[in-house]
Amino acid sequence: MTEPRNTFLRSMRTVAWAFLGLRKRSGHDEDLSHIRPSHLIVAGLIGGVVFVLLLILAVRLATA
Repeated sequence: MTEPRNTFLRSMRTVAWAFLGLRKRSGHDEDLSHIRPSHLIVAGLIGGVVFVLLLILAVRLATA
């Protein structure tokens, strides 16, 4: 089986679905079979930083 070239983008998509909490089990299992753990860790850190920055932006806009 050939490995897809966009494993990091697939990792970002998996992390985004994890933040939303909406995912079919079959899609989750398929993604986990194609992504690398290192990509998943980096994607999770990027997703966390983006989430925190969006929260800070929302608070600043609400208090302005």
